[in-house]
Amino acid sequence: MKPTPRRLAILVCAGLLAACSARETERVGGGTLIASVRSEPTTYNRLASARTPDELFRLLVHDTLVRVNRQTGALEPRLAESWTSADDGRRWTLTLRDGVQFSDGTPFTADDVVFTFQALYDPRVESPLAGNYEVDGQPFAARAVSPRVVEITFPVAIGRGLEVLDGLPILPRHALDAALRAGTFHDAWGPGTPPSQLVGLGPFVLTEHVAGQYLRFARNPHFWAHDADGTPLPLLDGLELQVTPEQNAEMIRLEAGQTDMPNDAIRAEDLAAFRQLASQNRLRLVDAGVSLDADGLWFNLTPGTETAKVRPWLLKTEFRRAVSLAVSRDDIVKTIFLTAAVPVAGPVTPGHGDWFLSDLVPPHDPAEARRLLAGIGLVDRDGDGMLDDARGRPVRFGILTMKGHSVRERTVAIIQSQLAAIGIRVDVETLDSDSLFPRYMSRAFDTIYFGFASDSLDPTGNANFWLSSGLYHAWNPNQAQPATDWERAIDEHMNRLATLLDHQARVREFAAVQRLFAEQQPIVYFAAPRVTVATSSRVQGLTPSVLSPPVLWNAEHLSVAASGGAAGR
Repeated sequence: MKPTPRRLAILVCAGLLAACSARETERVGGGTLIASVRSEPTTYNRLASARTPDELFRLLVHDTLVRVNRQTGALEPRLAESWTSADDGRRWTLTLRDGVQFSDGTPFTADDVVFTFQALYDPRVESPLAGNYEVDGQPFAARAVSPRVVEITFPVAIGRGLEVLDGLPILPRHALDAALRAGTFHDAWGPGTPPSQLVGLGPFVLTEHVAGQYLRFARNPHFWAHDADGTPLPLLDGLELQVTPEQNAEMIRLEAGQTDMPNDAIRAEDLAAFRQLASQNRLRLVDAGVSLDADGLWFNLTPGTETAKVRPWLLKTEFRRAVSLAVSRDDIVKTIFLTAAVPVAGPVTPGHGDWFLSDLVPPHDPAEARRLLAGIGLVDRDGDGMLDDARGRPVRFGILTMKGHSVRERTVAIIQSQLAAIGIRVDVETLDSDSLFPRYMSRAFDTIYFGFASDSLDPTGNANFWLSSGLYHAWNPNQAQPATDWERAIDEHMNRLATLLDHQARVREFAAVQRLFAEQQPIVYFAAPRVTVATSSRVQGLTPSVLSPPVLWNAEHLSVAASGGAAGR
């Protein structure tokens, strides 16, 4: 597949990497790579959860029919070795690789593909991924033509083509069919499942998980792939993910050589110290480009919640616009990211290439923010410098954010201070990720400062965020019908976008979505950081990406030298 303009940012990153690639040293197989993660899976069942830790587990233990290379943007064969299309791209016939086995030695066939789609769409499973594999609410159809041939039919031809299957893990029918038939699939492979019962087609198998401490993986001896030299993959003997919720502790471990790398990009505040270590060949640094995953202030716009009853002004567009105007994006870029970031006004960043609209970032204008607030009756009624509503109650709301995530905690402190300057009181509560997510799901919050990990440059790859019916439509998820006219309009644009085949027409369609989002500001975004990857000097085979996770997305090609950095187990 030839790169399209939207892949330009990733291709530039690939060119930069060529000059400083880890391949300047000979790749060495074997050994164990040690990475740190700030949170861990709450289930081993990817169809039951769309959390970031569960996606990382999927990348290590499972595999997909096809894959979009996260560095080059090219569509690559995985479990399917070839394919053809018919009906103007609506029907696809995929030929599966011969001889592929699950990690327990069971042969992989087209029946496993059909089973995966059955589980994905089963209403009892309530999979949060299902919306990403539908067009206007209509599911895909999968049919086994023979043990090695599967036919997948879309409701209509879609712009992404087979790229849409990039994030769907193919699961073992022999291991999970009984749970699906019994209606217990959603709870199958829960956190108490022994690792020996987890079966996958990916490069690694889980061998041990001690909650709050680590996950250990070993090479899957049945993994199908080989590198360009014919060497069986993965190159590593093992991989260990150490659970380190605090970012400061995570960086200290890397600096001390106790880990080989964090799963995420490093913070701007750590760059100076790490550059010095890189000059001593103790660490390797690679700038992959601007992140696709900006954090934002999510507003709870769900009707009927405590927030809607007690603080109804939070649901007003004018209030959200005022927040956006009152907080200086330049201050966040300079103070939090030390200029290693760019101001943004939405979830689409310059890292998305030509999908990005550069004219949406509003000015810093506290005076206009006060005018908007006064227009909805929020003024200083008692002369204390703080705003009150029509009943004389203080204009005050809460922000939840992730405990130990210093970038988010420090950004929230700036938001709190600059909103106080225009008369809005903000209460900050920090929670670990396992406590924060249930608050999101139960809608027990005013706002959350957090972020989503993008699965794709293409916006239809993140349909669960944009569509009103999506689980991660953060301000008001899982709507049976769009709650507002502007959300209905976004749904319509996104459904048209999914079916357009011309790229420039798709870019124009998505521009309309972004402008609606910028007008309504259901989430207020401030800055998108650059993605700087740091690893110990012994890590080889790096292919960093602006998509998350920046390195472990291609873990089967990583290897570690015998010396330098973290000691392998």
